[in-house]
Amino acid sequence: MRTAPHEIPVRGLAAKLREDESALRRDHRPYAVKRLFLRWQQYYVRRFLRPQFDTLGRGHHFMRPWYVELFGSPIALGRYATVIACADARVRFCVWPDQEGEGLIRIGDYSLICPGVRISSACRVTIGHSVMMANRVYLTDSDWHDLYDRTAAGRGAPIRIGNNVWLGDSAIVCKGVTIGDNSVIGAGAVVVSDIPANAVAAGNPARVVKTLDPARPMKTRRDWFADPAQLSRDFQVWDQALLQGNTLGHWFRYLVRPNRRD
Repeated sequence: MRTAPHEIPVRGLAAKLREDESALRRDHRPYAVKRLFLRWQQYYVRRFLRPQFDTLGRGHHFMRPWYVELFGSPIALGRYATVIACADARVRFCVWPDQEGEGLIRIGDYSLICPGVRISSACRVTIGHSVMMANRVYLTDSDWHDLYDRTAAGRGAPIRIGNNVWLGDSAIVCKGVTIGDNSVIGAGAVVVSDIPANAVAAGNPARVVKTLDPARPMKTRRDWFADPAQLSRDFQVWDQALLQGNTLGHWFRYLVRPNRRD
């Protein structure tokens, strides 16, 4: 049975994590500095992002939220979402309705949204629970321009993503597509037609290449968050172990004069 971080003393966990330092890129910040950085991220979400969401569930975690951009409304994000953004791969949610009463992005609980994810809606994009979207996934429910009248909005059709779906790196999901529960969309796939539940699809256009066994037990991100309070404590113990021994002087030296041993 795998031992949880909270069951290992901090000193022992630090030694365990550094057994193979080549597998880890060291974080040189003191633990207190990282905690301040995390609190700044939380403040930024409360001050600048939360007012732009129509709904933002509890337990969310944004990494570098200043690279998350929202345009239009309504946009809803469920509980315990993890959103990761970076300078060269911003996360963008855009609602630009093609007619009155249209345009919506709704993402369920326990979602994972990686850098570069873009979701654009002129009609309706509905995403279930425990859905994982890898780097640079793009979902769009509209053509945005007519084939012959490039000044007119194109036709739209709703996108529906089921629960526990995994969208691979740079996958594109186009208008009118429904993806069933537990399905996996391969990296770089372009999905232009429906994908059934418990399927693995790949290619351009995406086609089912494998079927998952629906009887086989499957762990989801909901299981990962079964005990959110304990999970938070585990991450705190992990951080303390990884950053043990870091000082302000060491961190400043690393910032101005890094060396090969860093």
